[in-house]
Amino acid sequence: MTILKMLLTAAVLLLFGCATAADPEQAGPSETPATFAVDLRDIPRLEAIIPQLTEKWVVFVGESHDRYSHHLNQLAIIRGMHERHPDLVIGLEFFQQPFQHYLDDYVAGKISEEQMLRGTEYYSRWKFDYRLYRPILNYAREQGLKLLALNVPAELTRKVARQGFDGLEPEERAQLPEIGEAGEAYRERLQSIYSTHPHEGEDNEKAFEYFMQAQLLWDEGMAERAADFLSENPERAMVLLAGSGHLAYGVGIPSRLERRIAVDTALVLNDPGEELTPDIADFVLMTESVSLPPKGRLGIFMEDSDNGVLVRDFTEESAARSAGLQKEDRMVQIDGQPIDNTTDVQLALLDGDPGDTVTLTVERGRWLAGSEQVEYSVTLR
Repeated sequence: MTILKMLLTAAVLLLFGCATAADPEQAGPSETPATFAVDLRDIPRLEAIIPQLTEKWVVFVGESHDRYSHHLNQLAIIRGMHERHPDLVIGLEFFQQPFQHYLDDYVAGKISEEQMLRGTEYYSRWKFDYRLYRPILNYAREQGLKLLALNVPAELTRKVARQGFDGLEPEERAQLPEIGEAGEAYRERLQSIYSTHPHEGEDNEKAFEYFMQAQLLWDEGMAERAADFLSENPERAMVLLAGSGHLAYGVGIPSRLERRIAVDTALVLNDPGEELTPDIADFVLMTESVSLPPKGRLGIFMEDSDNGVLVRDFTEESAARSAGLQKEDRMVQIDGQPIDNTTDVQLALLDGDPGDTVTLTVERGRWLAGSEQVEYSVTLR
């Protein structure tokens, strides 16, 4: 589908309403269904709606985490909001609350990008290609904008997903935000998502309740974090970035923030990927695909080990295997830099391009003869 067709579809179905055809068995020939019209000569672009967004105090901008175009749209909205609100705050789902001080130090120029990524445990807690978000963080650092870590600790959400709120220890329960009612629309939306995945051998009713409680913890935790900051800083506006599933229809983070604090908001979704109805958002952006430049890769499946990073397996077109690496090798250096964990590997290759060559040192066990270190020159693919 071309971008023009997508824009026209969005305009017809959302910006000007969504009409449902009358049931032919119930509607008489004289009844006219609700019908809306759109001027196809006047489809707004993103920059045309930014003045409306700047009138709001909180702008929610949804994303699909792996879509670079979505993050570029988020940055455009942040820039527009920043012109109107010099003390703008950027709320981020992809950082967890206990690591806030690393974001503060990064914006203040006290630590490097690498130190920030290590400190926030980005690669083990979020895992999406950091380059997707890098332009937003670079802009925040350049402009001195507050980055607010919104997400609750992964350890807590994982345990709730397995055991529910009742399975938490008292000290874990003390970390919970105020949890409001799920609401019928919220429950139905999550049920439709949950039912698309197989759950063999589980008590489906209980498993769904735990799933929903984990989602509530995410949404309430992020909403509470944002509301607390806004209450303490009523003069500051916020752009809040999160996955569209946490924002669509306003039943996730938006309604739970508004329950805590009276604030004028707008909801923007990037390519939501589902049926468009007038209540899904205030604005929907239909965007041409923009991809990150290809990233140079070793082509391995890896995991942390007691000594270096273990090579578990290879991709089909693995650069590392072509260079001579073997399964069960332990990577201990890349270009002379020590490798202790998978984060070290990610950072060593962060700006590597296909065709770049790295020197990889591995430790290889030998039958009845201990181990040896072997050095390989690997051309990234």
